[in-house]
Amino acid sequence: MRVTVVGAGVVGTMHAWHAVERGHQVVQIEREAEARGASLRNFGQIWVSGRAGGEELAAALRARELWEGIGGRVPALGFRPNGSLTPVRGPLELAVAEAAVARADAATRGYKLLTPGEARALNPALRGDFTAALYCERDAAVEPRTAQLALRAELLKSPNYTFLPGREVRDVTGAGTVRDDHGDTHHADAVVLCTGAWLGGLVRELAGPDLPVRRVRLQMMQTDPLGEALTTSVADADSFRYYPAYASAALDELNARQPQPRIAAEHKMQLLMVQRADGGLTIGDTHEYEHPFAFDTVEEPYEHLTGVVESLLGRPLPRVRHRWAGVYAQCTDPGKVVHRQQVHEGVWLVTGPGGRGMTCAPAIAETTANELGW
Repeated sequence: MRVTVVGAGVVGTMHAWHAVERGHQVVQIEREAEARGASLRNFGQIWVSGRAGGEELAAALRARELWEGIGGRVPALGFRPNGSLTPVRGPLELAVAEAAVARADAATRGYKLLTPGEARALNPALRGDFTAALYCERDAAVEPRTAQLALRAELLKSPNYTFLPGREVRDVTGAGTVRDDHGDTHHADAVVLCTGAWLGGLVRELAGPDLPVRRVRLQMMQTDPLGEALTTSVADADSFRYYPAYASAALDELNARQPQPRIAAEHKMQLLMVQRADGGLTIGDTHEYEHPFAFDTVEEPYEHLTGVVESLLGRPLPRVRHRWAGVYAQCTDPGKVVHRQQVHEGVWLVTGPGGRGMTCAPAIAETTANELGW
């Protein structure tokens, strides 16, 4: 079978990976020299802990398994099963963590409620004051800025794989015909459009104006090396307000009696923090849903995140060396992991994983491959 994949972000690259693994001939087309969107501008987290029960959790767990297997073959991915800690303060935040540990699927996620001493034994860099910490053993991480490069280097070892960067797809017709802006036509048995946050132009023409996907903007930053190991990913209790796994009466009580600080609420913030291979910290993030998005980054959210991180580490944050904004595509139906739609004969659009993209991409692509009979 011949497969054309449009888009070289993590979702597109995982579709190419599964197709090559199943023995198919693959052409992958990317409009940039390399993908530069949300697939690089994220935490690199394989984030099981906060996923909604049911289909979303199953996809995250399957993806976690696939990431580990691929990471064993491609060490440059930087896969590490580091787990995560969410320190909590006070009885209201503690009650939300206790409700999470009481979930029927808590053991599947690897949830444990740790004392401060137990949490510091696991991650000695957390020297700040906190009441307890929710541990999720199944969380993991990869290096987002280099993951696609590492996967592509492995794919290029196969004679069945061709990568065509710097080409924008201008037309897609039935029976798997794709024409790019170089004037070349590519014929395949199946075409998969993994166009990320690019939802206009050709995507709109193919999928129609009522695509159930929205764009979300976020801000993040990265520091100089910490100078010590941050052995787990770290979140704060504001992540309870964001991720569906933590919905409970205890969370309702937290929201009612202990609302977020003004800046965090205005920018729909949570703290997520992962240490990079060079020792620096990737820290975020904010969420902006209303168009038109701002074209600049705002300093107040960074100041808020710095204060939260320093309170957990019990030390000053290293110098911030990068700040950036990114945009990802998210299904408007929160019950869907991704939007998968046949838009033409032999042509499928796969988009809208939202913040689940890095986590779930291997499982999303595997499902596509299975459903299309690759």
